[in-house]
Amino acid sequence: MTAPVTSRGDARALVLWDIDRTLVYVGEVDRTAYREAFAEVVGRPAERLPAKGTGMTMPLAIRGLLEDNGVSGEMADALLPRMLEAVPVRFAAHTEDVRDLGSVLPGAMQALKAVAAEPGVVSTVLTGNLQANALIKLQVFGMERYVDATVGGFSSDDPHRPALVAIAQRRAGKRYGSAFDVGNTVIIGDSLEDVRTGREGGARVIAVASGTTPADRLAEAGADVVLPDLTDAARLLQEIRELTTGAGPR
Repeated sequence: MTAPVTSRGDARALVLWDIDRTLVYVGEVDRTAYREAFAEVVGRPAERLPAKGTGMTMPLAIRGLLEDNGVSGEMADALLPRMLEAVPVRFAAHTEDVRDLGSVLPGAMQALKAVAAEPGVVSTVLTGNLQANALIKLQVFGMERYVDATVGGFSSDDPHRPALVAIAQRRAGKRYGSAFDVGNTVIIGDSLEDVRTGREGGARVIAVASGTTPADRLAEAGADVVLPDLTDAARLLQEIRELTTGAGPR
């Protein structure tokens, strides 16, 4: 079953979903890909890996991986492109591990379906994942049918996460014949980076306390709405409607 597609010219709102710890959790698979790519490209094991659940984009996390393991300066600049090629290949080799070890977070599938079926809403993703990794995660759990990933924002587009908002807005605007800005764009995510992305990039933010950041910190960071999880799809839809129809900040 495929979710209804918003027709060109009928779009009134753009919803940008974070993936990791908002929709799915894939355990150590990302870090396994980092570890294997580092050994392949650098020629020795990595002793330190990127922190979990920060929302940092993969290019920045991989740059930090290099620097934290003694690769810096011109050498890090030279190796980063090779790492960005190697990580998706290594991750793809662990697709079955994503399926076997990963999980859909509570309410996430129902929330995706509800938003995809909402008239006039374009549902896509904005993620710190490289595009190839993001698509694997969506496809493994059958989520790709509920988002239009062709208009999403990925860290392969820009490592600066707030810049991805405008990228997704332009792509969606071109495809759906509507204008998207801070007044009708909503990010749904679990991290402080998701909140910062919305505030700096030009979107309202529905934060979900399903990751490593407590609800009070998400609120303090400036999220417009904070939900404990995605299990109440009706409330989520109501919050999206209020944030994209001229309602002011709370």
